[in-house]
Amino acid sequence: MNGAECLVRTLIAGGIEVCFTNPGTSEMHIVAALDRLTEMRCVLGLFEGVVTAAADGYARMLGKPACTLLHLGPGLANGVANLHNARRAQVPIINVVGQHATYHLRHDTPLTSDIEGIARSCSRWVRTSCSATEVGGDAADAIVAARTAPGQIATLIVPADVAWSEAGAGAGTLPVLHRPPVPAGELIERAAAMLRSGLRTGILISGSALYGRGLAAAGRIAAATGAQLLAPYPFPRMERGAGAPKVERINYVLEQAVEQLKEFRQLLLVGAAAPICYFASPGKNSVLTPPECEIHTLARPGEDYVGALEALRQALSLGEVPAHAGKVERPQLPAGPISLSGLAAAVAALLPENAIVVDESMTSGRGMMAVTRDGPPHDWLANTGGSIGIALPLAVGAAVACPERRVLCLSADGSGMYTAQALWSMAREGLHITTVIFANRAYAVLQREFSYLGVGSPGPRARDLFEISRPHIDWVYLAKGMGVPGTRVSSMDTFAKELKNGLQSDGPTLIEVGL
Repeated sequence: MNGAECLVRTLIAGGIEVCFTNPGTSEMHIVAALDRLTEMRCVLGLFEGVVTAAADGYARMLGKPACTLLHLGPGLANGVANLHNARRAQVPIINVVGQHATYHLRHDTPLTSDIEGIARSCSRWVRTSCSATEVGGDAADAIVAARTAPGQIATLIVPADVAWSEAGAGAGTLPVLHRPPVPAGELIERAAAMLRSGLRTGILISGSALYGRGLAAAGRIAAATGAQLLAPYPFPRMERGAGAPKVERINYVLEQAVEQLKEFRQLLLVGAAAPICYFASPGKNSVLTPPECEIHTLARPGEDYVGALEALRQALSLGEVPAHAGKVERPQLPAGPISLSGLAAAVAALLPENAIVVDESMTSGRGMMAVTRDGPPHDWLANTGGSIGIALPLAVGAAVACPERRVLCLSADGSGMYTAQALWSMAREGLHITTVIFANRAYAVLQREFSYLGVGSPGPRARDLFEISRPHIDWVYLAKGMGVPGTRVSSMDTFAKELKNGLQSDGPTLIEVGL
């Protein structure tokens, strides 16, 4: 058994079932091992930014890591933007990155780079395997590092001669994974006292507190105490729809967020940081909460969010508070010309039960969450790190993780162009993804930010940097060229028709909406 096979066997033994990859020459022995060991599913991406975001989407839905296989430093660097988003999402990912053979590095050939330096910008754990006899243990350590709460990115660098050399022993032995700690009792008692005070209180939740048992516990606390459940603007995954506790997302725009939070005198944090606006603005305060608001951290990142909320419920002596109940409500299908409110209503009217919505439509899709609030049960995935170009490949990962569920991907045209190659992976894998491209032919959020920052109205040269309309990008032809059927719509009637067809199709589809 060589090092490459030992590596792959260890990953499989550790529950790693999918490898998203764009390999190169230095990874060929690992590719050969993946060819022999069919327990690992391999999904090819045409760009490393697709690979890393797909691994993110997979981890968000299943709570366990996939691995990526990337080619040397440049391959890893191509994937860093979406690894940044994944790091902010606090999800587990294992990056396997090839390296030149150890004796070849002294020649400083063209692809030689500081892989460890690149990896440290987005990884909590980084290691270079030194020998084939150690690579199995290194892989086992990478699995443990990635699965350490709340979820981390681990990068294992494997020199080519480590991969092809004789390993001797079998797969590495996996250490026991430890459960994250529940916060100290005094923190739970303090939170309980704050909730009993009668002051207007918000509970800002993230990570596993936004779905499953965590959200159920948070919902029971909110129902019994009158507290408001809040989510950061950049959240990884939220369970929504009729029957789910209602969680209000903090607004992106500073003034809107300040207005939204002005009534709160207490804020409990569960896996989230105190709310701060994305960017500083001249003469404006970056803090979103009022000065008189007391902020208390109930559970820090890495602690047991679900356990903290259940302990808080017990401290409040709530007993078995009934879960939130609700009836599915859908708006009427809109007709007439395309409008943002109409698009949101059409999505809410047609969203399938148990769908996964991947949303990177900051300008055109801003009303989507409000109108789908009481729709059928579904999950909503958002951009956590602010690096655009995540939606299409995130949808790939979510669809691979949950093949029985429909995925609706909402993307602007500008951000979609960062990782349009994901369409090819959707077609190749036959994934049930309906992609809606809002073609406003502009970086619309930058147009707003320019004026917002007090530098006046953009002149012709500045406007030219915000517009992507010369020439127009034809998403229908682009999708067709990568194997995805596409259509362009210009009315609410045709949008509703194509959205319904897409959500019932046997494979991926794309709808371009001209705005």
